[in-house]
Amino acid sequence: MTVPRPAAVIVLAAGEGTRMRSATPKVLHTLAGRSMLGHALATAQALDPERVVVVVRHERDKVAAHVTEHVPTALVADQDAIPGTGRAVQVAMTALDAAAQASAVAALDGPGVPGSASGVLLEGAVVVVAGDVPLLDAGTLGELLAAHHADGNAVTVLTTEVEDATGYGRIVREPGTGDVLRIVEHKDASDAEREIREINSSIYVFDAAVLRGALGRLGRDNAQGEVYLTDVLAIARGDGGHVRALRADDPYVVEGVNDRVQLAALAAELNRRILEDWMREGVTVVDPATTWVDVDVELERDVTILPNTQLHGATVVREGATVGPDTTLTDVEVGPRATVVRTHGSLAVIGEKASVGPFAYLRPGTVLGRKGKIGTFVETKNAQIGEGSKVPHLSYIGDATIGEHSNIGAASVTVNYDGVNKHRTTIGSHARTGADNMFVAPVTVGDGAYTGAGTVIRRDVPAGALGVSAGAQRNIEGWVQRSRAGTPAAKAAQAAAPAAGTPLDGSLSPQARAELERAATAARGIPVTPPPGLPGQPAQLSDPPSPTGGQTTAEHGTEETSTR
Repeated sequence: MTVPRPAAVIVLAAGEGTRMRSATPKVLHTLAGRSMLGHALATAQALDPERVVVVVRHERDKVAAHVTEHVPTALVADQDAIPGTGRAVQVAMTALDAAAQASAVAALDGPGVPGSASGVLLEGAVVVVAGDVPLLDAGTLGELLAAHHADGNAVTVLTTEVEDATGYGRIVREPGTGDVLRIVEHKDASDAEREIREINSSIYVFDAAVLRGALGRLGRDNAQGEVYLTDVLAIARGDGGHVRALRADDPYVVEGVNDRVQLAALAAELNRRILEDWMREGVTVVDPATTWVDVDVELERDVTILPNTQLHGATVVREGATVGPDTTLTDVEVGPRATVVRTHGSLAVIGEKASVGPFAYLRPGTVLGRKGKIGTFVETKNAQIGEGSKVPHLSYIGDATIGEHSNIGAASVTVNYDGVNKHRTTIGSHARTGADNMFVAPVTVGDGAYTGAGTVIRRDVPAGALGVSAGAQRNIEGWVQRSRAGTPAAKAAQAAAPAAGTPLDGSLSPQARAELERAATAARGIPVTPPPGLPGQPAQLSDPPSPTGGQTTAEHGTEETSTR
């Protein structure tokens, strides 16, 4: 079907929406990732009109800013204190005629003749839609436009039938022809007219000249004291024009939102339709009842969405990937055959065959390479993690770059903030970092480097080097019995003493006596002499080599530095 291009689309968005009971203008409430006004603008743009104009009043600045964000070329017309949809369309037509005149002046090659564009007015079909009808689609609106042109109508109105028409304007048709005689608002309708189930959707196509002429003759003689746009139909018919209706079989596409109950109902219906469309395109949705997908999300075939998953914004899930359960992604790209489990993420990229979760938090700027892993209880931000690299568990990786095929030990943190500025940590490829590491940025760990468990990395670690900072372990024997006497721990230690080889008479080992003497000496303010090095104790790696040729840990083999 070829859809004629309309001269303009008018979107009515001036109402306050008091029944929403919200500080947010009604048309800016969202469903499926777009505001209601955003849905209306997207549908309007799909018709490729010459101009779009949005009529605003309540919270004018917020609504106008939203319009400009979505359709920068749209006109914004301000409705004054005169109420009613008729008045809204009057101010919209004034803006459209002014824009047509401005375009005519701009099209002149020379300076032109004063007043040469004063008689220029908008011509063609004018579509009028409400800003609170979010399920209206371009296909339905295109059919309305096509019928308007095919029949040569002055006005064509979109209608539908509902079981309970309370509150809606009724379509009164002419017997025999079926043409529309008039639209009667519920409060102005007679008892007989209130029995009519065909209702007005407030969606129209007008001939611009017919609309302009009728608007000038509208009054406010009705129960509401408003300027009704619906009166244009009777005026157009009285002038000899054809006024006809196109009935939509699906009431949802013309249903408006007046309160949050209706908003929730339409959001659920729109989500059901989105999921149904994707399932027909080859996507598996295991539990549609707990799955929510925004209108701008892109899914490829053989994607599997598990229960309790929400995909928001411009999220893209590539072929064969699995997302969920219990996952929320906003503006995230998931690569082919990747797996994302129990994860919250935004503005992140997950590579092909990568694995994320469970219980992962991907913050903006996270990029996980092909076959990479972000594991359990891991948070990332502004981090690039290379192909095959892993951050398996219990870590924070922020403002960091990790090369390929590296492994980050459990409970590692990139310490990126000095209280004023953020700094970056760089870890090379094929590196192995130990558990419970702190990387105090800015710092670099080279390719193939290792770090020991419990290490605080404050200086760069060269490629192929081992970085450690932990000193030798010391055990103070008998400390619990002396300092925590009578506690369950002390009793348990005493009971275990024979097995551990501790003297039962309470005597102290040489090491324990030395520690006790050092503590007493320190309490009297006497300088303490450090204990001599024990046999097999490793030298601090940051110290220069011993002139006596002391042995290293590797030579003694008495201390193991674990990378996990």
